[in-house]
Amino acid sequence: MSNSATESGNDPCHWLALSIGNTRLHWAWFQAEICQQVWHTPHLDPSAGEKLIHAWNRGQLWNEDLEYPGPLECEAIAPNPPLWIASVVPQQLARWESYPGFNRITLEDLPLLGLYPTLGIDRALTLVGAAREWGSPVLVVDAGTALTLTGADPEGRLVGGAILPGFGLQLQSLTEKTAALPPVTFPETLPPRWALTTSEAIASGVLYGIGAGVRDFIHDWKERFPTSAVVITGGGGELLLKYLHQSAPEMAKQAIAMPDLIFAGICCIKQQQSGSTSPPPRVKPLS
Repeated sequence: MSNSATESGNDPCHWLALSIGNTRLHWAWFQAEICQQVWHTPHLDPSAGEKLIHAWNRGQLWNEDLEYPGPLECEAIAPNPPLWIASVVPQQLARWESYPGFNRITLEDLPLLGLYPTLGIDRALTLVGAAREWGSPVLVVDAGTALTLTGADPEGRLVGGAILPGFGLQLQSLTEKTAALPPVTFPETLPPRWALTTSEAIASGVLYGIGAGVRDFIHDWKERFPTSAVVITGGGGELLLKYLHQSAPEMAKQAIAMPDLIFAGICCIKQQQSGSTSPPPRVKPLS
């Protein structure tokens, strides 16, 4: 991990967290250990990245010239706020390596046992955040571009997990790899299981197929670790919870929804690196 932010002498009260996902950038602005705002953008091209770094150089949280929406409130901050990054996309990570407040989080920084070298840093960090908030054992279901399940045992050792295409990726593959199936977006309410239109049939197959698989994994996990918390995160987490409430209401009641869980993990690592003894960070749960 780079220590440039610590060495730069910037105000430690304001800092930024960035999780670089497969399709989007996930941002958080912190004041000390309190998460003030979370927002999301597409991946940035080099020009947009340079504009944003120039804004931070001037003590601005966001560059209003960018076409992407930023934080709702852009108050002045100390120039060059520390930036803590976790990335699964090397090309996007390279946009920020020259920034003076750059801190990259790697698997070597994490207080988990039994990690393997190719484990995604996003999966590992959500597990760190969940374990810090609710203890171990714990299972994290991350409904992002890829839907992942990742669990740790009572000693904080990685048990393992699973990866499958997420909701949007499955819809996209059906549209792009077939000749006659139309593009589909999920409706606000759950589609009928036994559909009478092609669009609803696709939505039903993807939602109930993914949901049934996740439900089976959670059931197996709870048989192994009955006292474990189950935390659902990611952009598709709300949709997955709708399915669970309909198909397995008791399981849904026990699930904890934290759409921005990864920032709790990033904050934990920042605390660990700085020697902070502050209480665990709190990221707002899904209402």
